[in-house]
Amino acid sequence: MSQSHEQWSSKVGFIMAAVGSAVGLANIWRFPYAAGSNGGGAFVFIYIAAILCVVMPILMAELLVGRRGQLSPPNAIAAVAKEAGASPHWRWMGLVGVIAAILIFSFYSVVGGWTLAYVFKAGSGELVNANLESIQGTFDGLNASAGGLFTWASCFLLLTVFVSARGIKAGIEKAVRILMPMLFVMLLGMVAYAAVAGDFAAAWTFLFTPDFSKVNSDVVLDAIGQAFFSIGVGITNLMAYGSYLDRKTSIPRSSATIIAADTLVALLAGLAIFPIIFAYGMDPSGGPGLVFMALPYAFGQMPGGFFFGALFFVLLFFAALTSAISMMECSVAYLREKLDLTRRNAALLSGGISWALGLLSVLSFNHLSDFHPLGMFSLFENRTFFDLIDYVTSTLIMPLSSIFVAVFAGWVLPKVITADELDGDSVGYRLWHFLVRYVAPLGLGAVFFSLVTA
Repeated sequence: MSQSHEQWSSKVGFIMAAVGSAVGLANIWRFPYAAGSNGGGAFVFIYIAAILCVVMPILMAELLVGRRGQLSPPNAIAAVAKEAGASPHWRWMGLVGVIAAILIFSFYSVVGGWTLAYVFKAGSGELVNANLESIQGTFDGLNASAGGLFTWASCFLLLTVFVSARGIKAGIEKAVRILMPMLFVMLLGMVAYAAVAGDFAAAWTFLFTPDFSKVNSDVVLDAIGQAFFSIGVGITNLMAYGSYLDRKTSIPRSSATIIAADTLVALLAGLAIFPIIFAYGMDPSGGPGLVFMALPYAFGQMPGGFFFGALFFVLLFFAALTSAISMMECSVAYLREKLDLTRRNAALLSGGISWALGLLSVLSFNHLSDFHPLGMFSLFENRTFFDLIDYVTSTLIMPLSSIFVAVFAGWVLPKVITADELDGDSVGYRLWHFLVRYVAPLGLGAVFFSLVTA
């Protein structure tokens, strides 16, 4: 098996791609609500602690295995396991990541299709001065049309495949060098607009005033879960990005930059969204209801809302796209090596599988909305194909895979390997080794247990 991987052209290119991978829809619609409803500043403090103690060690582990192996995740894990004298069966951890990435991309494309559709709906003026009933009807109508929803999801998927097919430097790196600076500029512009046109003081209080009376075990687990899903470890896409990393780039410093940027985006998103929500006395509920119903209504009533509403959905689309690009990488890299394909053909094959599976997610909102494929099991009852794929990947595969990554890096790999990749003589390395061995697996184990027993 020959190695045909490219390398990032620069550290900046890698950082932008990795930040783009981490920054997704969870940052923009889930984090602000989770922070505000779980103690504000108290939740933010716990979230940052979880990022540093649970998520960052796993992020560093994925990058070090990827760079050490210099192959797709399954083959990188196998190569590093062989170097460590460990069982070759560890490669299954990478194969599970490849499968999970394909599955996630299949339903994520539907959500990405929503963002793309709303760019045009907001930009056309369709949502201006619309009442809440009309806004609800717009979102329901989008989902009720299987053909329309499939078209938007397909456009999002094809754009992602196009970027991936062009390679690391000409495709992924070129795209994120354009998209990520634009995303940050647009987000700052949205914060400035919200500060002038919305209730900024109420949003600041909601997000950052510590209320430790709300902190309990559920809040702690929610903060760990939010930190975990926000960065997106567990499906080995960052391991794939790590395989293109040169030896001169510091993994600890790069990981800290990725996490800082991801957290900054989440906090800025809260300051962009909630002043607008509070200005109109609306319920700051999370999820699609906030983004595709409450916010369009608010923008439609505000001065300049026509422009800034469209800008917000462009921002959301960029965040979805950069995450989707990274989702494809582990499967594309593996298919290239396994089937000896060109990058273009591997991207088309990976995207084609997700596209076919995505049809099931599209139909979950219309023709198959009452069909529950595994409804005979209590754990999966009332779950459509969309809900089922989301649950299996997010609740089962990602946390378990991350625990295995932590065990592999912390217990299976000898220090001679991990220390060589992570500046092994430093206090930081010894702290990482302790966290990845004990704190990260225990923290994610608690999250996994809470999710499956909820």
